[in-house]
Amino acid sequence: MLKLRIITALCLIPVVLGAIFLLPLPFFALFATAVYLLAGREWGRFIDTQKSNVVMVFLALVLVALMASVPIEHIWADGLHGWVGMVLNAGALWWLCALPLVLRYPASRALWQDRTWLKAVFALLSLVPFFWSLLVLRSYHYEQNPHYGAWLLLFVMALVWAADTGAYFAGKTFGKHKLCPSVSPGKTLEGMIGGVIAACALALAVTYAVDLPGAQRNAVLLASMVAVLASVLGDLVESMFKREAGLKDSGNILPGHGGIMDRIDSLTAALPIFIVVYQLAGQG
Repeated sequence: MLKLRIITALCLIPVVLGAIFLLPLPFFALFATAVYLLAGREWGRFIDTQKSNVVMVFLALVLVALMASVPIEHIWADGLHGWVGMVLNAGALWWLCALPLVLRYPASRALWQDRTWLKAVFALLSLVPFFWSLLVLRSYHYEQNPHYGAWLLLFVMALVWAADTGAYFAGKTFGKHKLCPSVSPGKTLEGMIGGVIAACALALAVTYAVDLPGAQRNAVLLASMVAVLASVLGDLVESMFKREAGLKDSGNILPGHGGIMDRIDSLTAALPIFIVVYQLAGQG
């Protein structure tokens, strides 16, 4: 299994990096749409394994409606204070609401367990802000430098990867106190702290290496820290819904890794939270 995971990862890395750095923004939007739809289908399995395609179509229709209202080339300049800004803020509010659902699970499932429509709303609030976050970050200063946003998107993704790696090793070495045993028994408080420290170290190194102005550096560091904490929540939320649905993995499209949601669960929370916090810090 480990060998299969490594092979799959080695195949995925160039695909993801190529999409981020080599695709023009409209084609990157198509790539992001494919990820969104595959993730939507898997989210549908959390709701009802027999209606996963229905959920995907529902999410697709919502996305089409939103994309028709915002010019892709001007997402950062025009979108943050328009429809896209509303979507991202709604996503941030959803993750605030998701926190008590995770902390109080399994008692909290009484609120949503038998409400298919509510779980569909959860899917909407998880995936639509994630999709727009990909485009917002990728389009940052796109007209001045087409690759500036690519580096910014990679930076936020790297924060999550650093947090995952740090959490794994810190948890293995120091882990004693369970973080949320009813949702994900393997995660520990020590692992989470180790992941946050690793991600913060990366954020400090990058912000000083590129010599950002003081106010912007502080905004990036604050957004990075909150985004990393949100990434842990994103992982736990997916684990909660998988557990409730009786699923080990969200899918099987990625050999050795499971489904698309298993790989982007942390990012669904981290990306919109990073943008919202960065904007609230006065840098949007």
